[in-house]
Amino acid sequence: MLIRYGIDEAGKRYERARIYTVDEHGISRQKIDKEALIITDRLQREGYHAYIVGGAVRDLLIGKTPKDFDITTDAQPKKVRRLFWNSRIIGRRFRLVHVHFKNSQIIEVSTFRSNEPGADNNDFGTLEEDVERRDFSINALYYDPKKEYVYDFVSAMKDIRSKRMRSLLPLDTTFQDDPVRMIRAVKYAAAGQFTIPFGLKKAIRKSANELSEISNSRMTEEVFKVLEGGSSAAVIRMADQYGLLPFMLPALLEEVNGNSGKKGFKDFLARLDGLDKKISREKGPVNRGQVIQLVFGPYLHLPGDESYEQLVKTAFRGLKGLLSPLTPPNADVEEAVKLLFDERGIVKEKKKKRRRRKRKKKVPSQEGTRLQDESVQAPASGAGSDISSEGSSDSAGS
Repeated sequence: MLIRYGIDEAGKRYERARIYTVDEHGISRQKIDKEALIITDRLQREGYHAYIVGGAVRDLLIGKTPKDFDITTDAQPKKVRRLFWNSRIIGRRFRLVHVHFKNSQIIEVSTFRSNEPGADNNDFGTLEEDVERRDFSINALYYDPKKEYVYDFVSAMKDIRSKRMRSLLPLDTTFQDDPVRMIRAVKYAAAGQFTIPFGLKKAIRKSANELSEISNSRMTEEVFKVLEGGSSAAVIRMADQYGLLPFMLPALLEEVNGNSGKKGFKDFLARLDGLDKKISREKGPVNRGQVIQLVFGPYLHLPGDESYEQLVKTAFRGLKGLLSPLTPPNADVEEAVKLLFDERGIVKEKKKKRRRRKRKKKVPSQEGTRLQDESVQAPASGAGSDISSEGSSDSAGS
């Protein structure tokens, strides 16, 4: 293990960070997503510092496959944007760069944040300052893919090895500053089997109602990260214990409990367990429409006396109601409706083709034809001969 030292105000040297080598932490470049390596390698070639940070490092250390590989660097967003043509800057509260790849994967790149008094989220600083802005110690490890070092400034490695959650920010203000941290704390603890110390538990329960201040879009992203993470049953169970679930899935929770109470919630957890197993089997992201169908679909009640077109509209509105306050794209909800109809055998009725009756041409009857023929022939044999004979006698008499 290597040590990074700093100099305090009195000019004395102190231990600033512990640096773990590959033999000590066990993470190698081969375990890092190739697109993430493309970004870190390019940034480092251009003279910048670049690290894999947060959840990816945590998951690799506990033997899990990371869902995302986030990167942090001292390059500011505009500089990162110039280096990667397939990127764009997002966010106002905190500017980030999203680098897009052909397989629809997005790698998020953030710039070191300043921890100076009065600094906002878009004031940039040093690696050491960025560490102090992290929420929990287990998310504050930095991995350098080039040197294969893990940098630990806050004794995070010790917390990971002892499976213990620890907030790096004051408990009396951290959840007021960003209530979403409560959902993340529960997610990390349940998915990674970390214990939550008493003080952190108390702070979460006390601050649960702060989640009502979160925008629908942020809540949507956080809840779907839980549902798509492969440990949704454990996370939702813990979120319920800490009083967070009524703010995450209020409409669905009301339908789940219904008249069944605890049994209904137990059945709901069983459905989530089925979703987790599906994600584990497929070893990849599950279509969000599938998630909506599997989690929310079973609680959708449809009338039996509507036309197919009307039933589609009813199902769409019903799912939107169950999802509230979550606001996934309409395309995902429409996909869920389609999957739900396939599951229930609801198909669109085929329109019966109306046969056009051919208009038959009127054909004269044989009797009519015979009479017509007779009327044409009659003058030649009857009246015509009389006229002819009269004319002969007149001629002879004269």
